[in-house]
Amino acid sequence: MPELAAHVRDVPVNQIREITEAAWRTPGALVLSIGEPGFALPRHVLDAGMACLDRDETNYTPNAGLPALREAFAARFREEQGVDIGADRVYVVSGAQQGLHFAMSLLLSPGDEILIPNPGYPTFAMTSRLLGADPVGYPLYPDHGFQPRTADIEALITARTRVLVLNSPSNPLGAVLSEGSVRELMNLARRHDLWVISDECYEAFTYDVQHVSPARYDGGTPGGARVFTSLTLSKTNGLTGLRIGALVCPPGLQQQMDNVMESIVSCVAAPSQYAALAALTGPQDYVQYAHQHYRKNRDAASAVLDGKNIPYLRAQGAFYLWADMSHASGGDVRQWVRRFLADSGVAFAPGTAFGSIGEGWVRIALCGRQQDLLEGLSRLPARAADGRRSA
Repeated sequence: MPELAAHVRDVPVNQIREITEAAWRTPGALVLSIGEPGFALPRHVLDAGMACLDRDETNYTPNAGLPALREAFAARFREEQGVDIGADRVYVVSGAQQGLHFAMSLLLSPGDEILIPNPGYPTFAMTSRLLGADPVGYPLYPDHGFQPRTADIEALITARTRVLVLNSPSNPLGAVLSEGSVRELMNLARRHDLWVISDECYEAFTYDVQHVSPARYDGGTPGGARVFTSLTLSKTNGLTGLRIGALVCPPGLQQQMDNVMESIVSCVAAPSQYAALAALTGPQDYVQYAHQHYRKNRDAASAVLDGKNIPYLRAQGAFYLWADMSHASGGDVRQWVRRFLADSGVAFAPGTAFGSIGEGWVRIALCGRQQDLLEGLSRLPARAADGRRSA
């Protein structure tokens, strides 16, 4: 058999899927390793998707998506972020992951470097490697609240650096960039003439802080704009399996966008687009309920970790807790989560799925039933006052 391309062989394993699929094969396991909202979709969203099938509206749509859906995404972005964009800058994509692939395909050539957060979502590295580019992790340190420092990022920029990836609210950290940080990072991108890909999957879920999109501080003209914003309804509206999101692009790229969209997916399935349109323009009870549910789960889970003396980053956004299990993991958290699943029937995502700085940490998903969440956390080994594992 001929060999696969080198850039495919270099794509790392997604450790989130690794532990989650092991948990799915384990009878009775509590799966706290994946961000899957745990309650039913609104009826009006389901009805809109099924009505599309009943009409047999199953042909191609425009590459960029249904015009009404593009306008609905643009309207929400204008309302929430105060960014004056038209529907012509919105491309409907098959979930945020395809949007990220789409943006990187436009911006990266083989051998280019892309700056990604460490810890950060694993497909930032996976997708860029698939395109023959080199991901370079910029550090997010515990002693700085896992927030980026401009000097750390600037020190990594070389002649090959093309793109800066930002993710706020953060998966896996639950950290949220302040307005001042966003401005500073955009100034950095301008100084070094970098593109910016902003992953805003969790923009609807922040707690006592504001989500600030980098697009607020973009140039706004074809010569000055540099931000690609990735949005999704997977997290905001729970449409994980319908694979629907949007990529908001700088102006003046319509022909290139159409060409790349045609070569990657042509267009998104029409029933998913109509369901998304209903989710964006119909009642927002689901989003409001989800926000309350995730916040209550965050607070309840934090109380359990406090009782076990387990350090964690208090989440300001998204629906994860980032907890330090170094007292139990023995320097290899990837192996530890496998043993913990086998011994205790609970799956967490290992911190090393998100980068080297994640060693010793785990990501805990807060989006399912609170009963399952608290039961799973109750099985964690406590941390003694001296930092060791309690007997």
